Order: sequence, then C-alpha cells, then structure tokens
Amino acid sequence: MRIGVYPGTFDPITNGHVDLINRGLRLFDKIYVAVAANPQKHPVLALDERVELVRLATKETPRVEVEPFHGLLVDFVRQRGAHAVIRGLRAVSDFEFELQMALMNRNLDQSVETVFLMPSQEYIYLTSTIIKEVARLGGDLAGLVHPEIARRLGERLRGCSR
Repeated sequence: MRIGVYPGTFDPITNGHVDLINRGLRLFDKIYVAVAANPQKHPVLALDERVELVRLATKETPRVEVEPFHGLLVDFVRQRGAHAVIRGLRAVSDFEFELQMALMNRNLDQSVETVFLMPSQEYIYLTSTIIKEVARLGGDLAGLVHPEIARRLGERLRGCSR
C-alpha cells in the first residue's frame, strides 16, 4: 500500500487543498492529512477546529485520514508507514521554500520522499491567507471553501482588524 502524507496548517482548508488531496489519491492508496499546530503562523482557527474542518471538507473522499500533529514531519511520516510527503506548488515563488523543506526532511530521514503537485488552474491563486482576507471583508467564498468553513470564517473574522 502506497501511503502519502499531506501536511499543512489548513487555516482554513480550501478547495485548492482538497483538489491536491484528490490529485494525490491518483498516486497513493491512502493519504494522511497532517494538520500542523504551527503556532508561529498565529492561526485564526484552533487546531481542533482545523482538524474538524479538514474532516468535514474531505468526508466524501475515500482513503483519507485527518490527524493533528506536533513535532517533526518526518516522525509523523515514519509513524504512519508513509512513503512520501505531498506538497503543492502554485507558483515559482513556492518552490524555494518547498525545496528547502524537502531537502531538510531528506536530511533528517533519507527514506522520506517529497512529491510536488500543482493544483488545478482554477485554484492556482488560492491561499488560506487570501480566503481569510475575503472573509474578513465580507466577500463571497462560494466555490473556494466548504460552505461551513465560509460560515465560520465569516462569523469569526467579519469586522476584525486582525
């Protein structure tokens, strides 16, 4: 069984993330979506809520498990018996950071490979940061995130100056 790990903060998960999960399922028999605590990014949503929302956004997607994680990604990968880390590349600007992370993961554990996937063209511009800004300003998130995510972000961010 080929197992992949798709890590991220997912603050919040977008349809672009879901698209990458679906693309990854063409390559892997199972994918763990590893939701990182990542306090350095100052997430708007708490870790348990992000895990819940990723589960909601992927509930119709077979062969996906969602788990929170702390610590080194290579440890999570190893503990799940996974074969590769899945990362999305939207633009050339993503590549430098992602390459550094892939090389560090390889340095920490030579058995961990990284697979880079591009999202569908309709999601290439989409980031969680953009989604939060649109929600903060009261914009329509239809087609960009799950409707429940749009509702929660609207309630949480509308009128905030964060």
